[in-house]
Amino acid sequence: MDVAIVGASGYAGSELYRLADAHPDLNVVVATGASQAGRRVSEAVPALAAIAGDQRYAPTAAALAADIDTAFIALPHGESQSLVPRLLARGVRVVDLGADFRLQDAAAYARWYGHEHVAPQHLGDAVYGLVERHRHELPGARLVASPGCYPTASILALGPFADAGLLEAGTVIVNALSGTSGAGRSLSERLQFSRLAGNAEAYGLLTHRHTAEMEMELGEGVLFTPHLLPVSRGMLVTAYARVRERDLDPLALLRRAYADEPFVVVQDEPPALKDAVGSNLCVVSARLDPRTGWLIAMSAIDNLIKGAAGQAIQAWNVATGLAETTGLPRAGVTP
Repeated sequence: MDVAIVGASGYAGSELYRLADAHPDLNVVVATGASQAGRRVSEAVPALAAIAGDQRYAPTAAALAADIDTAFIALPHGESQSLVPRLLARGVRVVDLGADFRLQDAAAYARWYGHEHVAPQHLGDAVYGLVERHRHELPGARLVASPGCYPTASILALGPFADAGLLEAGTVIVNALSGTSGAGRSLSERLQFSRLAGNAEAYGLLTHRHTAEMEMELGEGVLFTPHLLPVSRGMLVTAYARVRERDLDPLALLRRAYADEPFVVVQDEPPALKDAVGSNLCVVSARLDPRTGWLIAMSAIDNLIKGAAGQAIQAWNVATGLAETTGLPRAGVTP
């Protein structure tokens, strides 16, 4: 199918472009990049040179005029709201990797993102694209809201315990470590080499916007603290909660919940940050401390694949009736 990638010059958009080349049913006919319009894709992202040929970035408006089946939108929050209604009106399927259609409540969006939603009429139309939890809602979906990277890793770690009613209210804590690509290509003081190298720091204390997605999916309040690491890719989540059953076998619960999931691996040992890098996998594990009654749930993902581009394609596969695993890597890279 002919598709457009809107925001193809960013990290998530570039990853979409790369993964689309390996997908038998994705043909990228338009790749937009507002700040790179007119420039060759291969010049801006040399890693894509062998597959990009002479294709050049187009202005964002090109996606609105193109004859396409689907638009994958990889833009910062607030920027897809004006595009999505026009694309849907033209019969174009939309997979939005940004945050604009993830929250069903317009008031919640305004509270967490600091401005009013300009297309609230479509919030109820969007399917939250975390396939492992919304697979049955996705077939035929015309608007898919792809989850954020932190919520993906956190919800997949804690979701089965929340679904079983095991988490005590007011006790859910999520600590997450992320590679710098999650911050995008925009320059900032925090991402300068002299500050980042050999360093680690927390940010977004108490106010990180991805908290809202976690609370929406888990049905519990979440205290979330993200940390930035001096690595380019990877995400490691360690989440904590008190549970109502002291004789719980958390690994057995995870194995039951994910027995048929092609992209979730349950392992005995705690995952490492690099375990999933290069793949669309989420690696999970868990422990219950019988002494304190606290659950420790852990997960690792590649923040640009399972946390962004790969997950978007996974949801698109299901929405369009393709095999869920089509075109997606199930093995990471090592070392």
